[in-house]
Amino acid sequence: MSAAFNFSIVLETENLETADLAGLLRSLASLEAQDPPPTAANEVLLIDSGDIPETLLAQLCQQYPWIKVCPAPPGTEYYQAKMLGAELATGEIIVYYDSDCIYAPDWMRKILDPFSQPEIQVVAGETTTNGVGIYGTAMALGYIFPQYSGRTELTSGKSYFLNNVAFRRSFLLSHPIPTDLPLYRGNCAVHAHELVQSGVTIWQQPLAQVLHSPPNGLDHFFWRFLLIGHDYYWQKKLIPTATNAEPTMSGIKGKLEIFIDRIRKMRDRDIRHLVFLPLSLPVVLISSFLIYIGYSITTQRPHYLLKKFNQHLNLK
Repeated sequence: MSAAFNFSIVLETENLETADLAGLLRSLASLEAQDPPPTAANEVLLIDSGDIPETLLAQLCQQYPWIKVCPAPPGTEYYQAKMLGAELATGEIIVYYDSDCIYAPDWMRKILDPFSQPEIQVVAGETTTNGVGIYGTAMALGYIFPQYSGRTELTSGKSYFLNNVAFRRSFLLSHPIPTDLPLYRGNCAVHAHELVQSGVTIWQQPLAQVLHSPPNGLDHFFWRFLLIGHDYYWQKKLIPTATNAEPTMSGIKGKLEIFIDRIRKMRDRDIRHLVFLPLSLPVVLISSFLIYIGYSITTQRPHYLLKKFNQHLNLK
């Protein structure tokens, strides 16, 4: 398969800032164990915008010599770093990887396989939240990533997560992810909407599976859910969909069905979720309240929260 075309892997240091060291090393170990391995890539580009200490960066490069560090201007943000990686890469396929995820052993092969069909330009895997317990179950229920669908066949879809997607490089450079939006995360949702509107199929590969870590610590939890509210406000403005409509009984019923379906899939993945579910509900309510507060603040002061968050990071 890999002989038919070549590929590059892109990650960045901006996302390493909120990853704990043990989780980061587990993530890189899961990348090293892939088939094909990262050494089979044209390059594994780490776009360094100065977000992690040089000593840690040197340690990572020593432990994983296949990482190629590419300096970027200080303050380069997540989506800017991802697009810079696409510009610098030489592979026909760009595979995007994030440092706060653990990748299934066959993830790389599963996300690359569909590109044997020349008409396919985008392949998105499935990402869900890692962890079981009071906090882990709460995040499986209330965080942004859905549970695995349970499907096995390649299907057309309308979205992707940038921690688990691959593009033909030529296509991505001609249809770039927008980097100048007033969002913390969510540019990929706007990008996906633009692609679908222009007639592009985003192919969903349910067998390319990734576990994403939940917010790491109280500070990350607090800001992450506030910013989900911030992003929700801006996505409603930037993506004209039915979410802008007033709530209806059918809409409420649909959300309830999604909620029940997520619990069912959580149970199917790990029965222990049912044990922790009652204890996790207060955490879910707190996270939902933070989203509501973030959304409410942003409706009154659209740029306030993201500006405050960036100031907060600079003070850490």
